[in-house]
Amino acid sequence: MNKTEIKRVIIAQNEAEIESKYVQRDLLISAQDWQNDPFIRIVAGVRRCGKSTLLQHIRQHNQEKSYSLNFDDNRFAGFTGNDFEKVYESFHELYESERTWYFDEIQNIIGWEKFVRRLHNEGQKVYITGSNARMLSRELGTHLTGRYIQTELFPFSFNEFLRFKKIKIEKNDFYSPRKSIALKKAFVDFVLSGGFPEFLQTKKNEYLKNLYENIIYRDVVARYNIRNARTLIEMLHFLISNISKEASYNSLKNIFGIANANTVKEHISYFENSYLLFSINKFDYSLKKQLANPKKIYTIDTGLANSVSFQFSENFGRQLENIIFLELRRKSPGIYYHKNKHECDFIIRQKGEIIKAIQVCQSLENQSTRKREITGLIEAMQDYKLQTGFIITEDEEETITENGLTIRILPAWKWLLGDESEAKY
Repeated sequence: MNKTEIKRVIIAQNEAEIESKYVQRDLLISAQDWQNDPFIRIVAGVRRCGKSTLLQHIRQHNQEKSYSLNFDDNRFAGFTGNDFEKVYESFHELYESERTWYFDEIQNIIGWEKFVRRLHNEGQKVYITGSNARMLSRELGTHLTGRYIQTELFPFSFNEFLRFKKIKIEKNDFYSPRKSIALKKAFVDFVLSGGFPEFLQTKKNEYLKNLYENIIYRDVVARYNIRNARTLIEMLHFLISNISKEASYNSLKNIFGIANANTVKEHISYFENSYLLFSINKFDYSLKKQLANPKKIYTIDTGLANSVSFQFSENFGRQLENIIFLELRRKSPGIYYHKNKHECDFIIRQKGEIIKAIQVCQSLENQSTRKREITGLIEAMQDYKLQTGFIITEDEEETITENGLTIRILPAWKWLLGDESEAKY
């Protein structure tokens, strides 16, 4: 590209208006302090979760805001790593001298990390967004070690969803029957709809289906040069239809007639790199055993999964479990499941220590279900020496004592909002 072409794109993008219906993200609060630290700041996440809009609002809170460029633009089709010098010169020719840069989806350009490192070495501030975890981490780890901090952005949390719905929460709302009913209704809507901002504005399932296909073909098939796309897509659909269930590489290999389990492992890593899926290990103090055991799979967004899988959409309990997983994942990557004689959905590990055990169940009204869930939770609590455990339900609440251990049963909507009983860590 020549400088004239680059300048045209710069001007066009800078003249575009920021989304008028923007919902303040929880991350924006901490992002306001990023300008004063010495690190390259990276926001990573799935396509269309709001990264670009967040970046634009970070710009609006900073004094320097002119040096902004979105590389997820078809006008950059001919752009190469050698053109970054022209970008540097173009910005300085178009605007007054600034020392803060904002780049969207820069990982699309081979060699981007060398340009960013140069800016950082010159003492300039750089913000980056990206939608591929592996490509970001590979280049960052090779060329920018110790120079950056990466933060993940997901589709709306329940708290952000309520902001979108303009439902305000006061301290005493948990005790108000009228407000509790409104929060419960909003929560069911959240589980079924998910948190992609643009979908929530239109509620057209075609949007989610198109997004799903866009991620598959642009971020997986094209990026990794997949030859047998049909098998890969069938595997993805199978996994989304069986969210929260155990899956091993060997079982998937047999189901889809794939010659090598390593190929299955690679395919799942592609889904994870694009933030479509997450996998968690069965906890074991032996890392080797962790890797050998079956995984449990979760998806980035229940609304997205509901739009492409009837099997998943008809099971509210598994949707609920996925919602709880996502909230846990926002706080910590140290999430595992427990399975010995019995099962526990989630255990949380921080700094080498198990700090939390959580079961998720739509309802405990059925006595056999209640016994199963409590037994699995108690086994995990005893194994990891925890005094308190949690069962998250759709709308049940009580505190019980079993074998000298305390079990708090909480409605998911209340747990997600964090009541004053310190239900969350």
